[in-house]
Amino acid sequence: MSQTLIKIWRMGKSFPTGEGDFWALQDIDLEILQGEFCGIVGPSGSGKTTLLNVIGSLDIQSRGTVEVLGREVSKLDQKASARLRAECIGFIFQTYNLLPVYSVFENVEFPLLLLKLPKEQRKQAVMEALKWVGLTDKVDAKPAQLSGGQCQRVAIARAMVKKPSLVLADEPTANLDTENSVNILETMLSINRELGTTFVFSTHDDKVIRYLRRMIRLIDGKVVEDAVQAGV
Repeated sequence: MSQTLIKIWRMGKSFPTGEGDFWALQDIDLEILQGEFCGIVGPSGSGKTTLLNVIGSLDIQSRGTVEVLGREVSKLDQKASARLRAECIGFIFQTYNLLPVYSVFENVEFPLLLLKLPKEQRKQAVMEALKWVGLTDKVDAKPAQLSGGQCQRVAIARAMVKKPSLVLADEPTANLDTENSVNILETMLSINRELGTTFVFSTHDDKVIRYLRRMIRLIDGKVVEDAVQAGV
């Protein structure tokens, strides 16, 4: 039986405005299991990225409860929250967020430096991650020498190098053409199947939605649909 990785109930997130609080998320109840390949979908402004940020402990909800990997994130201090992200969660962003002065190897290695792993262990893990995404021939290249699709594959390798339990991907195909988008999605689906890594996407891209096994639709900060997609 699959383990519950994320449990959210009666959760809301508000932001102060000049006219009072704006509720970006309202009454969210969700449970996401280990090994899921699911997405939070909806139009711009629906609260997708806000929900992903709360799950990733980059932001804290205003009310309700959020548990990630058995930890109630609102009760974690800054150090414990950073440790949760460093050890257990991989992040993939639409803008790649690669360090331009560092090589592909160094970009992928960076999360392992935060974990203070030995040099040989880091090297082995980096090369394994680059093998997953088909970039072992680009270890010495800088991001400026890569295509957009290659940069996003480096970002996937960086997210996966520590073999996290959970990967959060915020619009990972937004800057890619159809061919590169499909390649990226096939890579992530293969990792999901091989390692059992849980993937949670934030997206409004139809190309991504077609790959999702479960679709959680947000409208105006509320879950209006939560459905398993047949045949995926």
